[in-house]
Amino acid sequence: MEKTANANDYRLDMRHRLALEMARVVQNNYLREHQLTQLFWECTLRCNVHCRHCGSDCRQITNTKDMPREDFFRVLDSIKEKMDPHKVFVIVTGGEPLVREDIELCGKGIYERGFPWGMVSNGLLLTREKLLALRRAGLHSITVSIDGLEDDHNWMRGHKDSFQRVSEAIDYLVEMRDKVGLVFDVVTCVNQRTYPKLAEIRDFLIGKDVKHWRMFSIFPVGRAAKDPMLQLSNEQYKGMLDFIKKTRKEGVIKAAYGCEGFLGNYEGEVRDSLLGCQAGISVGSVMANGDIAACASIRADYAQGNIYEDDFLTVWENKYQPYRDRSWMHKDECADCKHFRYCKGNSMHLRDAEGKLITCHLKKLL
Repeated sequence: MEKTANANDYRLDMRHRLALEMARVVQNNYLREHQLTQLFWECTLRCNVHCRHCGSDCRQITNTKDMPREDFFRVLDSIKEKMDPHKVFVIVTGGEPLVREDIELCGKGIYERGFPWGMVSNGLLLTREKLLALRRAGLHSITVSIDGLEDDHNWMRGHKDSFQRVSEAIDYLVEMRDKVGLVFDVVTCVNQRTYPKLAEIRDFLIGKDVKHWRMFSIFPVGRAAKDPMLQLSNEQYKGMLDFIKKTRKEGVIKAAYGCEGFLGNYEGEVRDSLLGCQAGISVGSVMANGDIAACASIRADYAQGNIYEDDFLTVWENKYQPYRDRSWMHKDECADCKHFRYCKGNSMHLRDAEGKLITCHLKKLL
């Protein structure tokens, strides 16, 4: 039976408490400066797979048209007037960015304006020729997904050829990494089917010569909210973190947990940095409909403006109050939590439209 104890029952050891206190000071400095360093561009809502866990509005047929690249370029031109573009990393996401026929022109326009850029892709259309074209357009880095070995990955992605295609794409990425230094990593959304096979997935990726592997648990939003196979039990969640910690110590592949969730005594053990949700602090986004937001995983309810009505940097400098002042989260189950000073109400994408917390990761560790 899953434990339902209060998060106050969790005990931080002294070493982690001291580290978290120092991280809190650093995070407060980031908050005051709110220097934009990452900008997501949701360039399309179209997608060529039908993932079981998708929490976005992406689909194979959508009424939202792809944003014209010139509209996003105007945002970059505005940012460039006041900031060094080399210090703002643009991440092209979707939907699936590679469904855009002009994706190389999009990348080229970003690169020619002085912004380094990367991409998040499901890998289905990432041929060697496409990757070479993207590299010529200035691509710096790319993230692709492997959500299990063949049967499990295809089950998750809803496409019978997905695993084979992304497996081939990884081979091309390794080739480009070794030839020209292209940076890439693989992400895995861990679920009930794949949890018992994490070691097999690890060994598969090591066999492919993958160096960086991130794992995520799936938060119950969108399609994932109705599929119990996608949610880990508390015991499995802790087991996943233990697996990551062990794999990191082995040092063959650099494993890490995703950026979400306050993890108590696992902080600093399963990822390189301590939790500090950067949404609206150093991370912004332009969504497919022009909304000005933060991390692309956050609900549309927290949009701060729209590029067709507002200047992005003006919004960045003068709005984002829900992101930068988390006192509004200090309510409900977080109201009397002694860990709120470190957690700050958890990652922004784990709040629903009414501001209620969807998931407390610390409770999973009790």
